[in-house]
Amino acid sequence: MQEKDMVNDIISTLNSSITGYANVITQASNQQFRQAVTQMRNNCEVFQYDLYKIAEQKGYYKPASPADQSDMMQLRNQLGS
Repeated sequence: MQEKDMVNDIISTLNSSITGYANVITQASNQQFRQAVTQMRNNCEVFQYDLYKIAEQKGYYKPASPADQSDMMQLRNQLGS
């Protein structure tokens, strides 16, 4: 397995973990537990973003093209209704 594949695999796993943490946080009633999981999620997000930036610099990951203004306005209008 090449480095590019491993990095993208880790990014994908981190993304799934972040989603899992968010699900746990929204269902937690114990405030201390909720704060602990929130901190774990935050740390995971920082690590994911740092790895993403490295992957982008190395050409391992190409982000989606930015949305144009009209698409963003249309989405805002749809969500605002």
